[in-house]
Amino acid sequence: MNQSGMAAVLSFLIPGLGQIYNGDFLRAIFWFIVAGGVWILSAGLLGWVCHLIASYTAYRRGTMHMAGRLQ
Repeated sequence: MNQSGMAAVLSFLIPGLGQIYNGDFLRAIFWFIVAGGVWILSAGLLGWVCHLIASYTAYRRGTMHMAGRLQ
């Protein structure tokens, strides 16, 4: 599995974990806070949306890192 795929899987399991894997620490903190807040505020109904969005962004940023477009 390449870097972007691993980041996507990690962020799907725990939003923000894939961002840490990619080295995007501020984005990871953002996803930890936002996902936790959405899970709590929606009583668990919309938390899965954060998992999907965090996975997608981790995958996209991982792909950009591998292509050298991000430092």
